[in-house]
Amino acid sequence: MSQVTDQLPDTEKDEEEDRTEEVAERPGLFRWRVRYPRTARGVTVGTTVLAGVLVLCALVLPNRVERLTFDAFFRIPAEGVLIAGLLLSVPARARRIIAVVTGVLLGLLSVLKFLDMGFYQVLARPFDLVLDWILLDDAAEFVRETYGRTSEILAVIGVVLLVVLVVAATTLATVRVTNLMTRHRPVAARTTLILGTAWITCVTLGVQFTDVPLASKINADYVNKRVDQVQAGLKDGEIFRKQAAVDAFAKTPPDQLLTGLRGKDVLFTFIESYGRVAIDDPAMAEQTDSVLTEGTERLEKAGFAARSGWLKSPVTGAGSWLAHSTFLSGLWIKNQQRYRSLTTSDRATLNSYFRKTGAWDTVGIVPGVRRAWPEGKFFALDRIYDSEHLGYHGPYFSWTPVPDQFSLEAFERLEHGKKDRDPIMAEIILASSHNPWSPIARMIDWEDLGDGSVFHQIKEEGTDPKEVWKDSEKVRAEYANAIEYSLRSLVEYMERYGDEDTVLVFLGDHQPVPTVTQGSRSRDVPISIVAKDPKVLERVEDWGWTEGLKPAEDAPEWPMNTFRDRFMTAYGPDGGR
Repeated sequence: MSQVTDQLPDTEKDEEEDRTEEVAERPGLFRWRVRYPRTARGVTVGTTVLAGVLVLCALVLPNRVERLTFDAFFRIPAEGVLIAGLLLSVPARARRIIAVVTGVLLGLLSVLKFLDMGFYQVLARPFDLVLDWILLDDAAEFVRETYGRTSEILAVIGVVLLVVLVVAATTLATVRVTNLMTRHRPVAARTTLILGTAWITCVTLGVQFTDVPLASKINADYVNKRVDQVQAGLKDGEIFRKQAAVDAFAKTPPDQLLTGLRGKDVLFTFIESYGRVAIDDPAMAEQTDSVLTEGTERLEKAGFAARSGWLKSPVTGAGSWLAHSTFLSGLWIKNQQRYRSLTTSDRATLNSYFRKTGAWDTVGIVPGVRRAWPEGKFFALDRIYDSEHLGYHGPYFSWTPVPDQFSLEAFERLEHGKKDRDPIMAEIILASSHNPWSPIARMIDWEDLGDGSVFHQIKEEGTDPKEVWKDSEKVRAEYANAIEYSLRSLVEYMERYGDEDTVLVFLGDHQPVPTVTQGSRSRDVPISIVAKDPKVLERVEDWGWTEGLKPAEDAPEWPMNTFRDRFMTAYGPDGGR
């Protein structure tokens, strides 16, 4: 120790010797500092440097994965300069309090940014502080269904520990940097002044490092946007209530509703994650085009015709129930708050208007539902068949409880194939194209479906999602395969069971996750109407939709919430005229 202290000024020697004597008196762990002074000093310096780096990273951390580049961290944060100036100008007690509060806030902001990263990767939008907490339960459920209960528990524990670790680390790091600034106040004051001057200069001159401004106020902008988001979320409820109160068909007599479809079985079928990317993306276009072209030809041979267009979904990546309720209710259901408001209201949906006529039984085929679904009552479904009531005794395919082909066969067995029945309006959810698209079922002979046990072998032959998700191109390939399976299931069902009185409306609910869309901001999904009776399609000729199952690139694009009223108008007494 004498070799170290001899190199210091007298006053610093005395302080160092006092600290040494104090440490020497401490028990256990602290004695190593006396025995190994050079190592202790190295650890102290290293820890302080790491603390400084951590604070800087927290100050300039972006909230999107694709922005995690070197140049994103090569910036002067205005918040850091201001906080440093504040810490140097207040008394010791206030300084300690400010340092701790600043560290906690930096940690919480970092956690929120990590949440944003995850939401952007799945939903192509940031986390909503007011409305999105319930989605964390859905995320845990998805992990359980895809990777197992153990993985879910480990993931939840890991997330909790990560949150605690991040907040604790940023707090300790901020306190340590504050103590360093206090011990070297003159140097810290000059450095703060220089950085502040540099920040103002960079803003004035527009200095950039690569394409990123050198002067940053990322956290101030981020917090400001979040405040605006929270305020908008709080006001959204009142806006939505006013929109929901307007319904063009609320006073229409039952005998004047949907007269152009009387006697028909109308099947509204959602294909999970069937988005525009499946048709437009060059890597998938050829495969999907082949399926749609072949499907159009096969349906034409069976006597069917089709028209197709585009709808803009309120969501992307996930949130199927929001898209379904938007389509059926004629309202823009973009968040969970709106969904809850809708399903606790008396707003009429397509389903309830069909039931209101007294001319249709309403049926739901919802294999993705695996627990109580009180919303089913709101959607006016007389009978609901969830994953436990379709007669399926095969395996899950990751998240997907029932393969699409089996769901459609079950619908035929349970409802559509019955004799002497009333016309049916069915809401059918096809879930095989749900993320993670691995493993995927494949088409088999309809006569071999049985109770679904045959799918055990098919699942064993499929891919492993943990391996697929190591490579984004494999993910995209499996997504295309899953969409192909869903489309083939539907086409073959119509060939096999469709008749003169069958009208099929099928559509995607939303685009897949950004891993598949690769940054596309489009929220378009394809929609098609298939019927054998030419009078059905004559009613929508003025829509300008494309002939066949594949919508043209320039086919009309409507917001999804406008479909309900357009459809009911087209099939009303005036036939849309």
